[in-house]
Amino acid sequence: MPQRHSKNNNDLAFFTYDEKRKLGYGTQRERLGRDSIKPFDACCLCLKPLIDALCCLKGHVFCKECILECLLAQKKDIQRRLAAHATQQKQEKEEEEEKLMSQKARELDAFDQQNHGAVPQYSDKNHSQGKNGFHGANSVKVTSYEEEALRTMKAFWLPSATPEAPVKVEAPSINTICPQGNEKLKLKTLFPIFFTEDTSDQKKPKSLDKTYICPSCKATLTNTSSLVALSSCGHVFCKKCADKFMVVDKVCLVCNRGCKEKNLVKLEKGGTGFAAHGDHLDGTAFKHLGSGSGLGLTRPGKT
Repeated sequence: MPQRHSKNNNDLAFFTYDEKRKLGYGTQRERLGRDSIKPFDACCLCLKPLIDALCCLKGHVFCKECILECLLAQKKDIQRRLAAHATQQKQEKEEEEEKLMSQKARELDAFDQQNHGAVPQYSDKNHSQGKNGFHGANSVKVTSYEEEALRTMKAFWLPSATPEAPVKVEAPSINTICPQGNEKLKLKTLFPIFFTEDTSDQKKPKSLDKTYICPSCKATLTNTSSLVALSSCGHVFCKKCADKFMVVDKVCLVCNRGCKEKNLVKLEKGGTGFAAHGDHLDGTAFKHLGSGSGLGLTRPGKT
């Protein structure tokens, strides 16, 4: 008879670590493959091949139509938030003025009752009397205080007196942001980029997918290549050629337009399933047992 092992011990009142792993509970990790990674020539918004490509200063590429629609939607949302914030400020100002006016009215009423409080008042069951049967200044203050307490009473057990938490609209930022990098993005900072298509008969693909090459070394551009775009003219090179020629000569190798080192923009890439290139390519999800129900609750993790 084989020796008893903890992995085969299934008569416990709780799950062992190995049983939880087999049931799929805990943090599950999976390496993302090539199909889960964006190609270097795909738009960051629509994930389709670039059409009239535009690039930001952080190296994120978009289709012209996609990024314009995104910036326009952000501007409309900013205007809506600004209008809501202005309406809230106007309402708060009106409430403050109304509160001051009501406070002044109560002070005048209390002052009037204090000065004319010597008139005898007939007692009844609903009103209290002073020592001499008159309502003096003290009784007026107590009455006004009680009225204020009843008016501002907050009782959670009464539907009519249930307090409500005010929803305040914070002042929104007026700057549009990059949908990929979450940094400030303006339309004038975007610049067009141009890939050099491989037109040779030997490497011409049979499918409709286009193959791009570096215009300097004629190397095929892939997700594993480090790419650099010139913000002055928009041509895309591999990083080796950019560091070897353009940084030294200060001129574009295609159009001979002058460029500086600050015009070199490194394009962001997704990498492949075999090389991460500084990016996190692990998909994680945490799954734990529900308390007392025996059901598993899934909490998606960061990718």
